[in-house]
Amino acid sequence: MEIPKATATRIRLVVLDVDGVLTDGGIYIGAGNGDETEFKRFDVQDGLGIRMMRSAGLHVAIVSGRVSAATDIRAAELGIEDVYQDAGARKIPVLEKLLAARGVGWDEVALVGDDLADLPALRRVGLAGTVANGVPEVCRVATWQSTREGGRGAVREFAEALLHARGQWDGLVEEYCRARGG
Repeated sequence: MEIPKATATRIRLVVLDVDGVLTDGGIYIGAGNGDETEFKRFDVQDGLGIRMMRSAGLHVAIVSGRVSAATDIRAAELGIEDVYQDAGARKIPVLEKLLAARGVGWDEVALVGDDLADLPALRRVGLAGTVANGVPEVCRVATWQSTREGGRGAVREFAEALLHARGQWDGLVEEYCRARGG
C-alpha cells in the first residue's frame, strides 16, 4: 500500500507497538532457578527497517502496553532511546509527553499498531498504520496496512513504504551497501 508523499514528508516521529507489531504477539514464559524469564521473537528485517528510518532522520520510539525486559533489550540493540511500557496500555498520556518533549505535533506522527490498545492513538496521528493481522477496529481507522503479519517483516514493509514515499529509500540502500564495501 502506498503512502502519499505529502503525508510521508510531514512525518518526523515513528511510533511502534511491540506485541503483534514488532513481534508475532506470542509470549514465551518459563521459569528456571525460581526466576521468571520471558522471550519474544523479533524479525531481523524489521530491525534493519528501523535503522533505515533512523538513518533518514526520523525519530523512532516504542510504546507498548506490556512491560518486558525483552523489549528493552531489543530497543537498546536498535538504538531506540524512547521506550515506554505501560502495563495499563494507556498510550495517549505517554504519547502526549513524548510529543511535547520532542516538539512534534500529532499530525507529524506515524504509528503502527495492531490491537484495541492502539486505537485511541491511531485515531489522532497523521499516519495510522497497521499490520496484515490487525484487529478489524484498527484496520478500519488505518490509512496504511502491511501485507505481512506482525513480527514477520511488517515494520520493514512500513519503513520501505514510508521511505519510498519520501524519496529516500534508494539512496539509503546505496549508502548502506557502500558502508559494507559494495
